[in-house]
Amino acid sequence: MVPENYPRVIIEAVEPRIEGGRFPIKRVVGEKVAVSADIYKEGHDKLAAVLKVRRVGEKRWHESPMTQGDNDRWYGDFTVGAIGRWEYTIEAYAEHYLSWVDEISKKNVPGADLNSELLEGLQIIKASAALAAPAERTRINGLLAAMESALAVGEQQGAIDLGVGAVMRSLMASCPDRSEGYELSPALTIMVNRPVTRFAAWYEFFPRSQGSMPYRHGTLQDSIRRLRDIKAMGFDVVYLPPIHPIGHSFRKGKNNSLVALPGDVGSPWAIGNEHGGHMGLEPQLGTWADWDEFVATCRELGIEIALDYVMNCSPDHPYVAEHPEWFFHRPDGSIKYAENPPKKYQDIVNVNFYGPHQQALWRELLSVILFWVEQGVKIFRVDNPHTKPVPFWEWMTREVRARDPEVIFLAEAFTRPPMLKMMAKVGFNQSYTYFTWRNFKGELIEYLTELTQSHDKEYLRPNFFANTPDINPPFLQTGGRPAHQIRFVLASTLSSVYGIYNGFELCEATPIPGKEEYLNSEKYDYKVWDWDRPGNIKDFITRINLIRRENPALHELENLRFYPADDDNILFYGKMTPGRGNMVFIAVNLDPFDVHEAELSFPVGDMGLGEGDTYQVVEMLTGARHLWRGSKRLVRLDPRVNPCEIYRIGAWEQVDYATPCM
Repeated sequence: MVPENYPRVIIEAVEPRIEGGRFPIKRVVGEKVAVSADIYKEGHDKLAAVLKVRRVGEKRWHESPMTQGDNDRWYGDFTVGAIGRWEYTIEAYAEHYLSWVDEISKKNVPGADLNSELLEGLQIIKASAALAAPAERTRINGLLAAMESALAVGEQQGAIDLGVGAVMRSLMASCPDRSEGYELSPALTIMVNRPVTRFAAWYEFFPRSQGSMPYRHGTLQDSIRRLRDIKAMGFDVVYLPPIHPIGHSFRKGKNNSLVALPGDVGSPWAIGNEHGGHMGLEPQLGTWADWDEFVATCRELGIEIALDYVMNCSPDHPYVAEHPEWFFHRPDGSIKYAENPPKKYQDIVNVNFYGPHQQALWRELLSVILFWVEQGVKIFRVDNPHTKPVPFWEWMTREVRARDPEVIFLAEAFTRPPMLKMMAKVGFNQSYTYFTWRNFKGELIEYLTELTQSHDKEYLRPNFFANTPDINPPFLQTGGRPAHQIRFVLASTLSSVYGIYNGFELCEATPIPGKEEYLNSEKYDYKVWDWDRPGNIKDFITRINLIRRENPALHELENLRFYPADDDNILFYGKMTPGRGNMVFIAVNLDPFDVHEAELSFPVGDMGLGEGDTYQVVEMLTGARHLWRGSKRLVRLDPRVNPCEIYRIGAWEQVDYATPCM
């Protein structure tokens, strides 16, 4: 059978597109989406293409023309202006009028008889006139009449001039005949998020450890008093581990011991007791009035709240008694606790996502998120999402955003790369990454290049945590204060979104011997911290966060580029805004023990300079100012004095960077 309705124009190799359009790309409000595609057709017809975009649910497309580059590659872009789901597509078609203009212009030589070509042109123009709005149609018809009159009296050149002139071209551009065209289908989608998904500094703390008196459980009121200190350091998001009632059965003791002693507070991830479950508040933290005050204070300070979303249940959780079918049971009828051999988690039981109860369970888990949204939480850090079904997350994130598109999900998916990436594809706005275990120059460059320059950048937004309650990396354990400064500047300037877990600013890194875990971990106990104890790096953190905030180049991720430094222990990289209005370069000594020197190679060409040009530099950690010339610059980095230097190129700073903070 002869094929019908076959595309007259071929559109392929569209970018960006995730798995053929199965999943949306990600952007934030105000970001540009650059689209490209191979567009071609048999023969020599001129082609035209338009990029079409709209919010999902709207009827009318917004169109913008695409331009042709080399080898049939076409380009266009648009800006997303609102949170939510958007869609875009490409329509391409044979441009009969421009093809005719090209043909008759080439044939228009002295003595040529172009009467037939002019008659063809009249037909093409009449077909487009029928598609035009009334005002344009009237003008086109006037030009058509003039062309026909010129032909009737043998004024061939006059007819040609009218047909190919600027006025006719402008009118024809407003009403092209797209009958020989094709629209890419189905449309591709975009998840448009709030700017905080692109640029933010996270600070994680346990509310129960914010008190100032030994042997007293911290409260939300204690946490409220800490917020101003956290804000003063420059953090935008406070992230709270679970704040729900903690189970009694098999409660963990200090340092994850299997037997709790009287007074042990247990793990917050073992959720649920007689005071409630996932929609309850641990009584020792305070009341709902305290929570409301905490939320109000965060709002006053411009701090967002992120809450751990955990589907673990204590054996004492109300769900266990009310819905035993939601859980796994052994053949003897006993409830099955969680395991990750050789680790055993007797204090928690996992839900069974599949079975006759699936609808009820999934909707209850959704209701937990919606409940906390009503309590002022718009960001959820999801615990171990890779151990739960992928279809659940695709459904959950879609259902939540249908009700509130401002909600943000961060995936704590420390797992194999395909599953980590799948979590990002199905709906998570941000992802934990392997940055925590990348310490050396080669592996940092390789991994950051993958995150910022590969296809991953279209959907995976990395959140670089320098440490977590679960991860006390050997680099921090052994490297002391310099190691904490090094890892902080890397996390906060390589990525535009990063986080630390409290104690990092105090250079706390005492490990359980032989493990990447903290001794006397807050996961199983509460602490009383001296937030100003000697050796802290709070001033350093504050300065870096100020530098981040005042330099738009550091608000981005994809603009990261690495540059030569002739010592393997010194990493040199930079970020620029479009148009070079803000250019920042960072040199970091990756060795926390020894001094290293390197010759840095600044990319003067990319900076819009010649090798002999002079440019102004401010080193933003010390406030030192320089006039430099050329691409080469020697740097000496002492991990105990200046583990890094951060240079801004261009005009002198209006911000006061003069007070050293090393």
